[in-house]
Amino acid sequence: MDRMLVVVFDHEEKAYEGSRVLRHLEDDGYVAVYDAAIVAKKASGVTTTRRVGEFGPGGTLTGIAVGGLVGLLAGPIGALGGALGAATGAVGGTLAGALADFENVRVGTDFIEDASKELAPGKVALVAEIEEEEITPVDDGMEALGGHVLRRSLRELRHKENEQDIATIKAEIAHAKIEHAAARADRRAKLQARIDALNTRLKQKTDQARARREAMKREAEAKIEALKTRASRSRQEFKVKHEQRVAIAKNKFHEWEAQIDSELY
Repeated sequence: MDRMLVVVFDHEEKAYEGSRVLRHLEDDGYVAVYDAAIVAKKASGVTTTRRVGEFGPGGTLTGIAVGGLVGLLAGPIGALGGALGAATGAVGGTLAGALADFENVRVGTDFIEDASKELAPGKVALVAEIEEEEITPVDDGMEALGGHVLRRSLRELRHKENEQDIATIKAEIAHAKIEHAAARADRRAKLQARIDALNTRLKQKTDQARARREAMKREAEAKIEALKTRASRSRQEFKVKHEQRVAIAKNKFHEWEAQIDSELY
């Protein structure tokens, strides 16, 4: 099961030890680690972020979910839950960025609030996107280091809402065109302006869907390649587990890709 993991420690060196525990657990086939980063909050409240270099192919932050959560934990999120819950209509600036990060993270506001509370001044968090079958190996390893473990399963990406938005806009355009064809001359300019505005909205929605598709495609491909690398380097007794993870990741990606394509075409 794909999960977001946040482990809070009292000292930065313990967080790095925690990242090494994840590496050993991955080598032994207990988990697959897609990406990881360490977020430290100073006594002043200022946060610093360091990527844990041994995870992720090519030395890049491949995990959109990890990047989103790190952004939320490192930013001014004291009232994040209330802001997200109350956000309706147009948003701008910092809140718009927070909303985008929240959607990318794919966990509930309660998890983000709990993690931000645990990451108090002076604390350090190991943030990772992992796949695990059992929670005990990670919990035992982190608790032995004095870490407090928080985890949440990653929810599926929201496809249906955007698909419904696109379908609704297309239906409105079709209706407006019918009305435009039968309208008096003095009404046609106003109706055409509405059609133009709807077409602009439709393009924005489809552009967003395409951008999301490309970003998630890059991430999925990077994860699959990372899993293949893990499988090729694993000891024989753990190779089958990693190969199974590769097959599951491929199936999930193809299902997701088909859903996104249904929005666009």
